[in-house]
Amino acid sequence: MSSHNKFAGSDLPFARLAVLIGLTVSGQAMAAGFAVQNQNGAGTATAFAGAAAVADDASTIYFNPAGMTYLPMGHSISVAGTLLHRSLKFDDRGSNALGPFPLGDDGGEGGGLSLIPAGYYSYAINDRFRIGVGVSATFGNKTDYSTTFLGRFQGNYVDLKALNINPSVAWRVNDQLSIGAGISFVKLEGDIQQQLPVGGFPNARNRLEADDTAMGFNVGLMYQVTPAMRVGLSYRSKIDFRLKGEASATEAGLATGVTPAFARIELPDTFSVAVHHQITDRWEAMGDYTWTGWSSFKSLDVRNDTTGARLTNPEYDFRDSWRIGYGAAYKYTEALKLRFGVAFDKSPVHDETTRTLTLPDSDRYWVAIGARYALTPKSTIDVGYAHIFFDREGIDRRTIVGTTPTGQIIRGKFDASADLLSVQYNQTF
Repeated sequence: MSSHNKFAGSDLPFARLAVLIGLTVSGQAMAAGFAVQNQNGAGTATAFAGAAAVADDASTIYFNPAGMTYLPMGHSISVAGTLLHRSLKFDDRGSNALGPFPLGDDGGEGGGLSLIPAGYYSYAINDRFRIGVGVSATFGNKTDYSTTFLGRFQGNYVDLKALNINPSVAWRVNDQLSIGAGISFVKLEGDIQQQLPVGGFPNARNRLEADDTAMGFNVGLMYQVTPAMRVGLSYRSKIDFRLKGEASATEAGLATGVTPAFARIELPDTFSVAVHHQITDRWEAMGDYTWTGWSSFKSLDVRNDTTGARLTNPEYDFRDSWRIGYGAAYKYTEALKLRFGVAFDKSPVHDETTRTLTLPDSDRYWVAIGARYALTPKSTIDVGYAHIFFDREGIDRRTIVGTTPTGQIIRGKFDASADLLSVQYNQTF
């Protein structure tokens, strides 16, 4: 440890930096917490309603691996990309400055444009057994306020992302019941930054870069209740991470040292029950209820990786969250299917005192439209657009440096919305 490092080399400033990981996981992603809903492109058009029962293409590997048994014999491939534009603006409502430091501004546009990719492959060994693999970004978000943001001492930048590789198998037990299972290999990476209240260095900054790889599992079943209706059940397990990396500090743009550190984060488990109903030859409907176990995340355990000493363990008091979605599709022609959907997603954030600045979360509402077009008998393309409305919620949170509360309280409101445009290509052979 460098004796010159007055920021990263001491527990107090680094502890404050580590708290930013907790700010990350109170995030405003496209599903509850900081989960990423967009595991394919086709589902955007129906707000992902009934995803665990749809089984239209190889992306069922993520939503319900049992759905692979509904795919045609041979090979099935789906490749998707979603452009996500998130708007995030803060409106100050009476925040006070920290000590002698200027209060600062509203931080500008905290959101931005990002690309969410996904890819899936399934193969039919015979008419009963399927194998497959999916690759997608399951958790993550990015927020970037200005360095003069009035909440900069609570964090002004975070980039969190999780890459999931999900090999899976499925078995058609009989004409009505199919079951499936998969293993998730997930790499989680975090880049978290904060400005530091250091006299004479207005741009003093701590930065934590850390990552870890861990495993989980998912299981699912589909039951064909009638020839026109099927029910899907799907469960994804919790995954525990020990993010390990380095905290670096800079003052006046110059590095002053590095401290090894780690932080424990648990990604929540999820359970979904979904229905798909072929109402007529042209109309189909789908719906789902999905529960996410965010209540397991109450605090964040951050420790010095050299000594094992606890640096911080802030309380977040997350609650379990849920979403409900409804969608429909209309077969306009033999080649063209039109889709639409709506959904409501409940936030895990408890109140204004537990809501955070870097990635503020609130209840959200989806409105979506799109279509699938058959290019050939064995290839289709999906397009979808969704707009997400977020409730305008507030924050009333005290700035804490290390384990010591300060006299600064950030008060304000957030204006947030998101637009998603997805494209997906599907091929069987």
